[in-house]
Amino acid sequence: MKDTMTDEQTSKPDQRTRSPFSAIRAIDYTVIFVRDMAAMRSFYEDVLAFPLLRELSPNWIEYGLGNNTLALAKPSRTASETPIPSGSASLQLAFKVSAAEVDACADELVRQGVGLLSPPTNQSFGHRTLFFRDPDGNLLEVYAEI
Repeated sequence: MKDTMTDEQTSKPDQRTRSPFSAIRAIDYTVIFVRDMAAMRSFYEDVLAFPLLRELSPNWIEYGLGNNTLALAKPSRTASETPIPSGSASLQLAFKVSAAEVDACADELVRQGVGLLSPPTNQSFGHRTLFFRDPDGNLLEVYAEI
């Protein structure tokens, strides 16, 4: 049988299917849409002690975390959907630290009156993890590779 494949069929798959999104190298910022801005701001600034980067308005606050920005925002121009029902987490954030710092973070959360969903635990997949929730119910994790 004669080989009748076209140039398009024999070209490298990555050249045919290359997406412009393959240029993305990092998440630059993450936005948490909040229900209670005062409670969330207090939690992220006072309990987690995240450094305030800037406050663009009472409805948009940014914290600097390494090369990333974490923003708290009241839904408005960019999200007009129905708010997430109380008690349901809308996201999970994982914050990477050293193994010893996982335990120190757990101690600080308990000292601040934050309930832990699980104490620092060595997982079979090679992480030491700690889980808790912010005032809006989002699942937060502090972890280290072990």
